[in-house]
Amino acid sequence: MQTTTLGDTGETISAIGFGGMPLSIQGRPPEEQGRHVLVAAADAGMTLIDTADVYCLDDRDIGHNERLIASALGNRDDVRIATKAGLRRPRGAWTNDASPEHIREACEQSLRSLNREQLWLYQLHAPDPKVAFEKSVEAFAELQREGKFRHFGLSNVSVAQIDKARSILPVVSVQNRLNPCFRESVKVAKACAERNITFLAYSPVGGGRLAKKLPQFDVLIELARKHDRSVHAIVIAWVRAQAATVVPIPAARTVEHAVDSAKAADLVLAPDEILAIDETEFDRS
Repeated sequence: MQTTTLGDTGETISAIGFGGMPLSIQGRPPEEQGRHVLVAAADAGMTLIDTADVYCLDDRDIGHNERLIASALGNRDDVRIATKAGLRRPRGAWTNDASPEHIREACEQSLRSLNREQLWLYQLHAPDPKVAFEKSVEAFAELQREGKFRHFGLSNVSVAQIDKARSILPVVSVQNRLNPCFRESVKVAKACAERNITFLAYSPVGGGRLAKKLPQFDVLIELARKHDRSVHAIVIAWVRAQAATVVPIPAARTVEHAVDSAKAADLVLAPDEILAIDETEFDRS
């Protein structure tokens, strides 16, 4: 697996990471299968593993994905785990809570779930409309000063919010959705590259429903045949090409899909191939 660095930290991470969410939300596989998928992903070189406290079924299941990752990969020195705080799961819903009180509570919970004394990369999951953005970021800054986590990242943010957060504490990563169906964060990815911030592209193949539709598009079929790769690997390569610091974090529920995603790390599309995908309209319906 090719590697890159996490922002300006000098720390090495895999060029493609792994997103743990589908292993713990509705429709998740048995835990033993989930552990097999995580080990296969790490063995294939995807040693950056992204999770969150709320990757679970509901508020009674908080920390499920973190515990699953810890049980599968907790003894591996080559694995780097990124987690998040700022959401809740009341009765299975997804709701915002980026209050300083909840962020501190969530941090302690994640430390327990991951069985760590310090989190490696801790991310604000999303800005909370009910809480001043600066207040949320300041809560993370306080936790960092206390040694609760090493590096700080953001998720689901704008360029303006990135710069606002950087005035409070260093931002080494930004995690937004980016795939051919949803390109609203291409400008954010380019802005991150200009600031030497790693851009973690989540849902790089569109998520479960849209990922299943990708093999219907002629441009992807032709490129997959040309490169002898899956259409999903082609799309991951396109996502990587959007900016210099992009690190896709595809998810998988099976070993086969995890390994296929990892193989996209050495796939480089030519400028005309990137343009062909750029010019294609991908139906979201």
